Formats: sequence, structure tokens, C-alpha cells
Amino acid sequence: MKKVIKYTIRSLLGLLAIIIITLLGYAIYMQANYYRIPDHQVIHIKNNQAKTLATDKTYTLTTYNVGFGAYNPKYSFFMDTGEMKNGAKTRGKYGTAVSKASELADTKGAIATIKKQNPDFAFFQEIDTNSTRSFGVNQVKMAENTFDDMGSSFAQNFHSAYIALPLNNPHGFARSGILALSKYHIDSSERRKYFVSSNLIEKFVDPDRCFNVMHLPVKNGKELVLINSHMSAYDKGGLSKKKQLALLNHVMKTEIQKGNYVICGGDFNHAFGAKYVAHFKSEQKEHDWLAVLSQKDLANSGMRMITAQNADDVPTCRGSDIPYKKGVTYTTIVDGFLVSPNVQAVSYNIDTQFAYADHNPVKLSFSLK
Repeated sequence: MKKVIKYTIRSLLGLLAIIIITLLGYAIYMQANYYRIPDHQVIHIKNNQAKTLATDKTYTLTTYNVGFGAYNPKYSFFMDTGEMKNGAKTRGKYGTAVSKASELADTKGAIATIKKQNPDFAFFQEIDTNSTRSFGVNQVKMAENTFDDMGSSFAQNFHSAYIALPLNNPHGFARSGILALSKYHIDSSERRKYFVSSNLIEKFVDPDRCFNVMHLPVKNGKELVLINSHMSAYDKGGLSKKKQLALLNHVMKTEIQKGNYVICGGDFNHAFGAKYVAHFKSEQKEHDWLAVLSQKDLANSGMRMITAQNADDVPTCRGSDIPYKKGVTYTTIVDGFLVSPNVQAVSYNIDTQFAYADHNPVKLSFSLK
């Protein structure tokens, strides 16, 4: 009996040692492969167009976080947690898209949704080039091929080593970013680096956040500065987002002071006004990662928020801790646009019923004064 006990103890200790060594080795691997892309990276414009912008003409711009092609209404993501109003805790299930077929279907559906709008400019966030989670589907190439009459500027903001969670469906390697398309000539495109927490866990799971600053010539000698942005999501307490917003405000203010036209669009991961934190019917509690963006936060930059004409009726983001069901799943508005005083604009949220992503697109109609 003593031999059996001794053997059992040794086996358990050996197993524990293997687990510790494996975890330590994985931590070293993750750290060794961690890096951040330097600030002020120049982005190459593919298929740059020749047309030049003019004043007093109406243009359209869309923004759409396509969620790497995974988030159809049945999908939930393993990192997302929440709580029902009855106190039940919730957590998402998947680390990758459900299948390559669903990945392709959702990506095609998202791209077709924007194609139908026929925009002059289009922003995408969370769009993959070669990731485990999206079965290697090059979503950027699919978008560029569909919009072959538009110039393309892609800035990478997620380049992770192999994320081994969840164990039953690992997220894997990720190569993803933000894409901007334009029917008009882009003089320059620059990737600006956002602050990201150096917390041991957050720095590996939060993408290499950035925004893309593009300068487009206008016939009156000024420039239209288009900014495609995607701020941090997993940021309880909002520390990262505060620092990110400070940098964004500085960049926008600098361009306004030059006399340029400025439009910033994308996924802000802030509720577009306190009203929309708990505006939409839901059986879930508000999510604790959600910060609030107000006009006061933009006072130093001179920019103003554009609230969609149908904002009270159409949310732009759903919780991903459970599959989507209208009236049950938490929804809010985190996608939209900021414009400078010399830009006249209105926007509309496009209601897809979250058919292809955990976001709805937003369309801006604008003119330069």
C-alpha cells in the first residue's frame, strides 16, 4: 500500500512539474514573440486613385467592424463575459469562427452590405489577412477585389503569437488590422500607435491598437484628413482608452489648426453618449468595459460627435458573451464619426440585425465647407 501511495504522489508531482514547465515555457514563448509596431509607420497606398475632392459636394463614408468574419447571430466569443439581469453569469464559447464556410459567408455578407451603399470611402476594423481564427481567409484581399475602383490603405493592429485559449478551440495566430478604401487620391497614410496596457495578460490579448491618418488633397488647397480608428475593448476602468483619446485629440487638433478638414471614424469602444449605455431593451446588465464618449471629451480638439439620425432605433454593437437575440442580448452604440467644424455631416446606422458581425455599419454623408 505504501508503494502505491508513494507512486501516486510521485506521479502527481511529476504531472504538476510538467504543467508548470509547460506554462512557464508558453509564457516565455509569448513574451519572446511580443512586439509593437513603431509609431509613425508610413503605409503604402495600393491602387491609388487620381480624382481630387472639391468643396460643397456631398460624399459618403462608411465604417464597419467586421469582427474577423465570425460573429453571425449564433456566435459568442470566449473572452467576452457578462451578466443577465437575473444574476446569471455569461461567457462566450468560441475562439475561432465556427467553420471556414461560415467565415466566408459572413465576410461576403459584410462586404456586400457596404458595396450596396456605394460609398466614396469605406473604413473596416478587425479585418484579417491570415489568422487561425478566420481559417486563413484573407478578408482584406476580398474587400480590395470587390472595391477594385478604390485605393486601399491597410494598417496592421493585431499580430499575436499562438494564443492557446480556449483549449477546446484555440484562437491561434492572428494577423489583422484596419482597412481604408477611397475613390479619391490619398497623398499620404501614416499609422499612429495607441497606448496599450503593459499588464501581463492585457498586452497579449489586446491588439497592437492604432489609428490610420490619411491626407487627401482638396481643390481649394486644403486637405481632408481621414482617420480610421479602433480603440481598446478589454479595458475595465478605461485607463487605456483615456490615453488613446488624448493622443487622438492631439492629432485632430493639430490638423484643425492647419485649416484642414478632419473626419475620424471607426469603432471607439465608447458609448456614443451616456444615453446609449442602457438605451436599448435587453435582459442583460450593462457591460463593465464600456466607457462613455461625450462632447466634453472632445473639447480640446474642436471636433464634434455626429449622432446618427436613427440612433434611438438602431444600435451598432452587441454583446458577444451570448448569441444575439433582439431584446435579450445587450446592445449599444460604439461606432460612428467625429468631424471638424468645417465639415457638414449627417449619419445613419445601417440595420443588419447583426447578421454578419457583432457590429452594424454606419454611413456618413458629408460636405466640405
